[in-house]
Amino acid sequence: MPGSGQARGAWGWHPLDSRWAQRIVDSAGITPGELVLDVGAGLGALTAPLVRAGAQVVAVELHPGRADRLRRRFADAPVTVVRADAADLRLPRRPFRVVSSPPYGISTALLKRLLAPGSRLVSADLVLQRAVVNRWTARPTRYYDLSIGIRLPRKAFTPPPHVDSAVLLIRRTTRK
Repeated sequence: MPGSGQARGAWGWHPLDSRWAQRIVDSAGITPGELVLDVGAGLGALTAPLVRAGAQVVAVELHPGRADRLRRRFADAPVTVVRADAADLRLPRRPFRVVSSPPYGISTALLKRLLAPGSRLVSADLVLQRAVVNRWTARPTRYYDLSIGIRLPRKAFTPPPHVDSAVLLIRRTTRK
């Protein structure tokens, strides 16, 4: 049943605590009207503070029950819920930002898509496994600066994952 502890375990789902979600959105510096993708939106832990910040949110969620709950929860908000696998996600053709806590299993595929040539990504604040964040910040990229943001304790999630997490900050550079 969607939302039950069993569903969380079966999907490897570790929802982010709302206080930590608010901290992540606050540190992202979202301005009203910005288009922001929340990939792996779950039940909206990050979506809600993004809406409060004035973002136009595209909440991407593969799980059908959670996608339906997102649609109901944000029916009167500037939120578009897309039920899709992040690996198949078509990115916006206009500049966009990402603030999300995606499933750790799709981290590499999502990062490659976001950083691909032609991407209109302006910035991203992604909650990822700390080892993945460390690996990606060690790679130089031509168009983006990657750095480590907030470090999250395991208790920032319910249930706590077995790995440490951190926010990977991605910012488009101005150099050519």
